[in-house]
Amino acid sequence: MPSAKKNNKEQTTLRSLDWLTVFFYIILVAMGWMSICGASYNLEAGTQLLDFSARSGMQLVWIVTALFLVGVILCVDDRLIESLSYLLYIGFIALLFVTPMIAHDIKGSLSWIKIGGFSIQPAEFAKFSTAICIAKVISSFNFDLSRWRDLCISAILVLLPMILIVMQKETGSALVYLAFFLMFYREGMVGSILFSGAAAVFYFVVGIRYADVPLWDVTQISSGEFFVLSGIHLFVSIMMWVYTSLRKPMLQVLIFGTLAYFMAVLYAKFLYPFNVCWIQLTVLVATISYLIYLSVREQLWSYALIAIFAIGSTGFFYSTNYVLNDILQPHQQTRIRVLLGLEDDPKGAGYNVIQAKIAIGSGGLKGKGFLNGTQTKLKYVPEQDTDFIFCTVGEEQGFVGATVVLVLYLLFLLRLIYLAERQPFRFGRIYGYSVMSIFLFHVFINVGMVLGLTPVIGIPLPFFSYGGSSLWGFTILLFVFLRIDAARNRMQR
Repeated sequence: MPSAKKNNKEQTTLRSLDWLTVFFYIILVAMGWMSICGASYNLEAGTQLLDFSARSGMQLVWIVTALFLVGVILCVDDRLIESLSYLLYIGFIALLFVTPMIAHDIKGSLSWIKIGGFSIQPAEFAKFSTAICIAKVISSFNFDLSRWRDLCISAILVLLPMILIVMQKETGSALVYLAFFLMFYREGMVGSILFSGAAAVFYFVVGIRYADVPLWDVTQISSGEFFVLSGIHLFVSIMMWVYTSLRKPMLQVLIFGTLAYFMAVLYAKFLYPFNVCWIQLTVLVATISYLIYLSVREQLWSYALIAIFAIGSTGFFYSTNYVLNDILQPHQQTRIRVLLGLEDDPKGAGYNVIQAKIAIGSGGLKGKGFLNGTQTKLKYVPEQDTDFIFCTVGEEQGFVGATVVLVLYLLFLLRLIYLAERQPFRFGRIYGYSVMSIFLFHVFINVGMVLGLTPVIGIPLPFFSYGGSSLWGFTILLFVFLRIDAARNRMQR
């Protein structure tokens, strides 16, 4: 009888499994293997695709073992996975903590643990444990991300593995955890936090990129400083419009600030050169003082929070140079400067991106064909079968093939959103959005850095980049969600 019940349960799971998502998984893994074959193929040695001493053969081993993991996951009760969420998180936090102590130094990274003839990267699996733990915490009774206390608890759960991974000198893997904030927003986090994050990116990029560019040939005025301070003033005005009921103060702040800036620039250009940014800072201080006054008079926190945003924005902007020059590592500084066009380093930090662009461009519309990419065969692109695998797609399959891959990823991500939204329990929805956010971050950043649109931070392209840890990690993330989704019709427990 127990055997019959077990078979019944397995059949029910297979019937309820979302086979469309499984199809996307199989197609992406297969295309990824073909790209690895193209990137690792040796023209001189004539490497066999099934040679297990080559990367193409080893990737097949990782694919077969990943499929074994899929079978194990589908046989496990989703309630058991949920009940073990805290233990999984604590276990991987402990593993991340000890990893730098026992890891082998690989290109300056202390994130790989050697087991026999293989190496694994715990950071790839910690994403799953973090996602499952956060889903358990947020889905608990009366947990509300719109409350600061609950949001701080969730943020700590995300920041802890980030800090431990940074200690392993794996900044790129650590930044992936910022993807969880997309899920936080879906589950009730106030939108102003995401807005603040976007504003911080604007301050950093514009402030650094135009720090040494004069404004309209006016002496003593930096374009970066002027535009960022103007942006802060504009953002504060917009927030006053959106988050308060008083429209008049916002209009006063916007009109007065714009007029003051305009008059100051004209005076500095035609009468007496001086730093207009002092006028901007004066207007900003006056705005902050006015907001604090309104907060006290109206007894409303919204005004105080906008004032805090303005103060934090100004402090962040004036600390960007310190962060860039004194906190970031030299290679990270160079990558950012190359990305922003401040430096030209074709033989150093910019070499990977330049060669990747050449490889993709040489593919043309339809590509050179499977195993016919010259840039990849001659090893011009470093890390071409891991972080820069997408350039192999562009060279061998051309614009058409690269577009097909991106469309497949888009359909895959949209399907994950659909599956997350149909979950009857909050736990499943939260975990589903966590999985989707992680995949979205990886695809966007990886493809962006190959095209020179985002900094080179060294994260894999899901199901394409070579490596057992990344493939297993993504497979576990995805199929645990599919296992949860397959049990959605069960009576509420």
